[in-house]
Amino acid sequence: MICITLPDGTGKEFDSPVSLAEVAAAIGPGLAKASLAGVIDGELADLSTVMEKDSTISLITNKSPEALDIIRHSASHLMAQAVKSLFPTAQVTIGPSVENGFYYDFDYERPFTLDDLATIEKKMESLAAEDIPITRKVMDRDEAISLFKEMDEDYKAEIIAEIPQGESISLYSQGDFIDLCRGPHLPSTGHLKTFKLLRVAGAYWRGDSNNKQLQRIYGTAFADKKALKAYLYMMAEAEKRDHRKIGKDLELFSIQDDAGGGLVFWHPMGARMRQTIEDYWKESHAKAGYEFLYTPHIANIDLWKTSGHLDFYGESMFQPLKVDEQEYQIRPMNCPFHILIYQSQLHSHRDFPIRWAELGTVYRYEMSGALHGLFRVRGFTQDDAHVFCREDQIESEIRGILELTLDTLKAFGFSDFEIFLSTKPKKSVGSEAIWEKATNALASAITHKGLDYVEDIGGGAFYGPKIDVKITDTIGRKWQCSTIQLDFNLPERFDITYVGEDGGKHQPIMIHRALLGSLERFFGILIEHYAGRFPVWLAPVQAVVLTITESHSEWATEVRDRLRAAGVRAEVDLRNEKIGYKIRNHSMKKVPWMFIVGEQEQAQKAVSPRDKSGKNLGITPIDDVITSLVKEITDRT
Repeated sequence: MICITLPDGTGKEFDSPVSLAEVAAAIGPGLAKASLAGVIDGELADLSTVMEKDSTISLITNKSPEALDIIRHSASHLMAQAVKSLFPTAQVTIGPSVENGFYYDFDYERPFTLDDLATIEKKMESLAAEDIPITRKVMDRDEAISLFKEMDEDYKAEIIAEIPQGESISLYSQGDFIDLCRGPHLPSTGHLKTFKLLRVAGAYWRGDSNNKQLQRIYGTAFADKKALKAYLYMMAEAEKRDHRKIGKDLELFSIQDDAGGGLVFWHPMGARMRQTIEDYWKESHAKAGYEFLYTPHIANIDLWKTSGHLDFYGESMFQPLKVDEQEYQIRPMNCPFHILIYQSQLHSHRDFPIRWAELGTVYRYEMSGALHGLFRVRGFTQDDAHVFCREDQIESEIRGILELTLDTLKAFGFSDFEIFLSTKPKKSVGSEAIWEKATNALASAITHKGLDYVEDIGGGAFYGPKIDVKITDTIGRKWQCSTIQLDFNLPERFDITYVGEDGGKHQPIMIHRALLGSLERFFGILIEHYAGRFPVWLAPVQAVVLTITESHSEWATEVRDRLRAAGVRAEVDLRNEKIGYKIRNHSMKKVPWMFIVGEQEQAQKAVSPRDKSGKNLGITPIDDVITSLVKEITDRT
């Protein structure tokens, strides 16, 4: 007998090996119809997977969290089948599911057009309606290479050739289409009912610009039409909010091709905002007990060998520089520098916690095809900090960091958070006891704030558990920004110690943390979150004074000067243009406040305020306007 244990703890017995599909049918016809895949002893599996021993299972339906990824992965195969059916000479390469959908890269003799996408999508609908069974087959590596070479699928053969000899290869078939894949997949194409092809873009084979450029078709799929409609609305909104376009329109930043890709140039308006963000960051960190550091941008390559970055992150680092016959490495991270400062003096248990923060610019090599505005760059400034503490201080420090994190994100207008706690992986450094203590401290700090979290079992780095915080923007997108990471590795690699109460040497706990992630990426998120209409405290120009005629220029200039004296970023528009034109012009620049000056305003030493919604507030004394505006800026409302 084989005993199958269900999620509620109950068991079902079968007198012979049994598949997930058969278990679903034994429970009821409704579940059998709704099931898409399953989980066997913690591993995802196709419904056709047969269990030959006692197992613990759960069945995946449209309502399961795992369902969307399986649906999208199967949709990518459906798209590839459609492309091969319509364009037989196209070669398929790689087609994964991604966060918001799926894509597949193709090598084809001509560019795909929007008309082609419509034709491909229609063919997908036809193939889905046929309800073609999706089946899995395993063969050895050399047999799989021969199969794909016979099919003129050279890219697939190349991928398989890199798999070690002797390993079995998993293939999936649907009709006459065969693809290399680990799975799992839906039981048939008929389960794919709601999908949409979005766009086509260029993509280098394996992301390397030295390789051939392919065509990447993006699509998305959902379990129901309502979710797809909501996503398409979000995509339309995201296009309107594209930070690259708004950044150019508002003259905030640019990426200069002449300087090389992935390097950000901050223009005066963007630099004003960056300065405001940095000032707030420094102010809040000083209040939280941090000291500030400034460290070099390069160091002898031996430092990066000691830290392990050269071994673990070498592919993401730029080539070293030759200086006085020695090799120097431009920094990809700031942490080794902070450790060197720690090592420069002897520390006692009484010194802790030590909290050091730095807005440190780092440089990482990214493939040119992966660069994307401010979101993926080669040089960026991390809002980095490292805390050195004793074991007994871990929980209190994590609480403080988490509180600072949430307060900071709230100040920038984010209030919807998702928190993830990643625990010990199979391969790790540090004792079981310290891992347990550290993980419990992270969990306790989260619950102390009254927050829920998702546990990512085994998802921690090999050197310590961590907390990740995701924010939700105005149109519902999730962004990973904040990370709080415990590290048992670097203190050991650099042999940093302190003198304990017992007079002996002890190793401190090191906590890495970034609240915004990088200033560049966070700035891009802010642009899209607010669509360029920033809250007053962040806006590069907080107020502009507009004259109705030239005769009001003297009072308008005085108003601007008084606003500036009160700390307001104010401008004045004295152009000989109609007031309606001026209002439209500064509305396009998304200035939050406009103060109009005419005969009555000048006579009463007042202005007529107009807010960003276009509402006119009537003639108001200038002192009242300044008091109100300064409060709005100070309160960061």
